[in-house]
This record gives sequence, C-alpha cells and structure tokens, in this order.
Amino acid sequence: MTEALKSTLVSSLEAAAAGAGLVLLSATTGSDYHSRPTAVFRLGLPDPDFAGRELLLELSEAFSFDKPDLLPSMTAHLAAKAKRLRNPRPECYVTLGGLPVAFGRFQWPFHRSTSGSDTYIVHGEVHLADGGTHNLHAKIAASVTLTFAEIVPAMEQPYAETFVYNAVRKTIDMGQLEFIKSGNRQPVPVTTRYYSRWQKKFLFTETNDEERLEYLLRKVYWLSGVLGESAPVWIADPRDAQYLNTTENDLLRMAGSKAGEGLLALYGDFAAATPKLMSLGPEYQASLDAALNFTKPQFNESMRSGHANM
Repeated sequence: MTEALKSTLVSSLEAAAAGAGLVLLSATTGSDYHSRPTAVFRLGLPDPDFAGRELLLELSEAFSFDKPDLLPSMTAHLAAKAKRLRNPRPECYVTLGGLPVAFGRFQWPFHRSTSGSDTYIVHGEVHLADGGTHNLHAKIAASVTLTFAEIVPAMEQPYAETFVYNAVRKTIDMGQLEFIKSGNRQPVPVTTRYYSRWQKKFLFTETNDEERLEYLLRKVYWLSGVLGESAPVWIADPRDAQYLNTTENDLLRMAGSKAGEGLLALYGDFAAATPKLMSLGPEYQASLDAALNFTKPQFNESMRSGHANM
C-alpha cells in the first residue's frame, strides 16, 4: 500500500467517520490472512460518556473509494456502528430463538479459500453472552460464494459485516452451529439463497408481528437488563431489520406498543428493560436453554445402545 494511497484512504475514511458522528483515533498498517498489508482504523465517539468504546475497521491493500456508492455506504455503515457503540455491549446481539451472542475476533478482510473452492472466507468467533462464565462459543468460518460476491459493492468489512453476522445468526437458528468450550471452526455458508435479485435485498428470516415483538423483548431483556444493568439499547437497528425482514420504523412502532404495556422504557430509538420485563426472566432463560439444546447434535439413543438394524 503506497503512501499516496494511504493518505487518500485515510482522508476519505476520516470524512466518512465525521459524517457518521465518529472520530478517527488512529490509522495503522496491519496484515491479512496471507500476510499482505492492510489499513487498520480505530474509531470512537466524541461523547466523553462513552470514552473507551471503540470500533476497529480493517481494509485490504487494494481497497479504494473508486465507485460513487462506496463512500456513502461506508458513512451509513459507520453511522450504524456509532449507534451500536452507545449500547452497553455493542458486540452483542440476540437470535430469533432467544440466544444472546457476542461477535468477536473477526479477521477481516476476506481471504480466498485455500482448499481450492471458489469462495471468500472470513474467520471469527461467536460466544454465548448470557452473563455466565462457561466460555461456550463457536469458532466460525463464513464462506461467501463468488456469485454472491458479485452482489456486494466491495468485499470488505463495511459492506459485508451485516449480512455475514445475520448469516451466522440464521445458521444458529437452524441448529447448525454448536456452542462448545473448544473445537475446530464450523462452516457458515453465505450463498445467494439469502438474497432476492427480484427484490434486490437480503432475506434471512420471514417473521410476523408476533415474532418480531418477542424478538424485541428478548433483545432488551438480555442486552439491556442482564448485560447492561438496564441501560438502553438501540431498537431501530438496520442489522436487526434485515435479519427479521422488516424495517427500522416497524421495530420502533412495535417497541412503542410494548412500552405502553410497561415492558420497555423508550428513549427515542433506544429502549431499556423495566422491572416488569425482568420479572419474565424464567421464561427467557427457558427459551435460551431450548435454543441452546437445539444447537447440540442429536443422537439416536437406540443406535447408541447398539439396537440399530444395520
């Protein structure tokens, strides 16, 4: 990466960060999976109340804002990240089945598969984030097909992180990622089945109002009530809207209805857990236990006992 390219990239990224309400804290050189140089940016919020909360952005050597839509899309990505930085645990999400999970150690940017398949790969980890000390997690290898990559403006973190995270959540919902204390990487295939060319949008899960309402309550219970000491969490998250196949405004509307029932305390587009919501803890713990059990391999007990007809 030449010094001139670095200078251009840094100034463009700094402008995008400013437009998103963030400040650029540092810009350094890193290395990718194949030891090629990368550009690593640390960004944070200017608000002293959120001092110490930072996000990392790592871009490949070849990246540049050479298409007209790349810089606006980068700004939108950073604006959403700025909102999430105000959550008590910005790295945490909830699955539709009721599992609170923390995403971390993602090794951006993508690298091409070394196994001979025509895919882009990114490694990361997803931890069960229920406040326990069990260290249950899944090491994952998300693989994006070349056909799918053609849909994405650029195969870089800001343009891919949302659909990769949602593909991971969808894979958990299907019981295809196991949370264990150690182990090998588990595959998360990201294919064109998650994208409608006709509608020109990502489609992960078809949900109805009842399912979305339950999702919001679980999200606020875990991320605000259990993990955040009842600090508010962002409700109108476009990442959740994509995951649930809805809109940010629809999520806000639903949160308003639950606030009227005393289950949520609304603060603009953020919501905090109330004592009434926290009283439903046994119900949400049962949902967590059921969702976690669903991710475990199920064995045929008759075969385990040697009674199979083989």
